[in-house]
Amino acid sequence: MKRQAMDRLVAWKNDSGRRPLLLRGARQVGKTWLMKEFGSQEYERTAYVRFDHASPLRDVFASETNVANLLQAVQLHVGFKVEPGKTLLVFDEIQECPGALASLKFFCEEASGIDIIAAGSQLGLSDHVGTGFPVGKVDTQYLYPLSFREFLTATGKGQFAELIGNRDWRMMSPFHDELVRLLKLYFLVGGMPRVVDDYASHNDFARMRRIQNSLLLDYRSDFGKHAPPVQVRRIEAVWDSIPGQLSRENKKFVFGDVQQGTRARDLEFSMLWLTEAGLMRQECRVSKPDLPLEAYRDGAFKGFMLDVGLLAAKARLQPRTVLDGSRIFEEFKGALTEQFVQQEIVAELGEEPHYWASPRGDAEVDFLLQGSGDVIPVEAKASVNLQSKSLKFYCGKFRPPAAVRTSLARYFRRTLDYDSQKANSPAQYELIDIPLYAIGQLANELTPERDNDGHWDGGDGSPRKEGVE
Repeated sequence: MKRQAMDRLVAWKNDSGRRPLLLRGARQVGKTWLMKEFGSQEYERTAYVRFDHASPLRDVFASETNVANLLQAVQLHVGFKVEPGKTLLVFDEIQECPGALASLKFFCEEASGIDIIAAGSQLGLSDHVGTGFPVGKVDTQYLYPLSFREFLTATGKGQFAELIGNRDWRMMSPFHDELVRLLKLYFLVGGMPRVVDDYASHNDFARMRRIQNSLLLDYRSDFGKHAPPVQVRRIEAVWDSIPGQLSRENKKFVFGDVQQGTRARDLEFSMLWLTEAGLMRQECRVSKPDLPLEAYRDGAFKGFMLDVGLLAAKARLQPRTVLDGSRIFEEFKGALTEQFVQQEIVAELGEEPHYWASPRGDAEVDFLLQGSGDVIPVEAKASVNLQSKSLKFYCGKFRPPAAVRTSLARYFRRTLDYDSQKANSPAQYELIDIPLYAIGQLANELTPERDNDGHWDGGDGSPRKEGVE
């Protein structure tokens, strides 16, 4: 599989100031494959150590802090010499060996010529209090399930992925229906590498769903293996509640819906555990859409799963819905659509989106993105219906320089006037309609270059302001 994260790893390797790299992400998102593939492409050899299998090394790292001695132990384990610049040292499942995690600090300070990538699950700071977590001594990257473009490439549709990546709206327009069909498919298959690989090989929905259910069972078994026994039932309850939480019109996470009579403080650890394991993502609400967004969080949030395909499986949506018009986009109040947009924003844009709701609850904007000096509202629609009362209300109140709608409609861009003039705020704003299948390209749409006449340049000299219908 071609993963966009490979480019980030190459950039890390070429950075003269690189530190040991910590690759984080949920289990089964492809961290091990990515590290090995990176090693085979960029180095002569890869010294691979998996700490849940290497008990002698765990003993060494538990008692030793001398880098030379640690390297000697690793070399004895892998059977060859670790050479700077030629060998990639990989520490996998590092959460199983706190001493190895702490050793990254020593490698950073005393052996900066050794290229090290470490990976593991549950690597949040709170899980490793007192273990010597190498704060400030590691670089960190995150790996997520395959994005929609990565899914297209993995399933033999790489030309469409390239089309989206180039934001070639005019060429996309004739193939709009086919791209929507492929997006429906992604909503069901999702981006878990094992699921995508099997579906690409067998094109079998029944096999796909069995693998998804197997992954869900594996995650549930992890609760019992890695979480404190007194917390397992609560973690299970939070995990099981996510589809129901997203099925409501108002998708704000309600603690009372997890277990009757449950208070927020009773579930704090469970929420934190699932978040740090990469299985759940929280999208926080802000009371005011201003910079920095984190400063205006008000305690409410939406809870999403790590993958849209796993959400469909956990909600027991039947694969045949992929053939039923646009119903799949509207299933349980558009939950799959919001899950997908959130996933794409995180994986493709590297953003942590927030959302906004009016105090009376009569208006809500699904996503807020923190641009360079501006907050950009994004509304996700589950069909081609572009009625956007909440977005219109938001724009009238806060007057952003641009606003985005993403839906099953084709690309279109227009300049609109605000109804009244206000000091120190724009008189106009750009309203950008981006098809759902291309929402991962949003960041580039928000920073377009203008030609000499001040028109939006589509990259081929064509004005984007008129859009494509």
